Order: sequence, then structure tokens, then C-alpha cells
Amino acid sequence: MRAYVLVTTKPGTSENVVKSIKEKVKEVTQADSLWGRFDAIIIIEAPNLQKITEIVYKVVAGHPDIVHTETAITL
Repeated sequence: MRAYVLVTTKPGTSENVVKSIKEKVKEVTQADSLWGRFDAIIIIEAPNLQKITEIVYKVVAGHPDIVHTETAITL
């Protein structure tokens, strides 16, 4: 399964957030800063929804510089 996590960060922190998440989570296949409504996108590939949920809630949403996330899951 693949999840696209759209992230809003505190001002000026998107690059640090992307770098930190890439280093912490092996299931993150890509993470980039964006221009536009969201500050970053994180792509997660995991074998099941439970693992994706764990990563999104414990690692991504728990990051102190992340203000908001929206997750789109593909099957």
C-alpha cells in the first residue's frame, strides 16, 4: 500500500521536517518540500494499513514542527 501525506509545517521548518522524517522512517520512499497550499509531501510504502497508520500517527503527526496533515491512501 502507498500513502501520500500532505503536510503543513510551522513557517520555515519544511526542509528540516522532510530531512528528519526521511532519516527516521525506512518506509518513506520520498519526501519533498512543496510550494503551494501544503509545505511538504511524504510518500510512505508499507505492507498494510496498520503500518501506515502507525507511521502517520506516531512519527509524522507527532513531529513538533508539523501543524496539519492530510493523508491519501492508494490500494
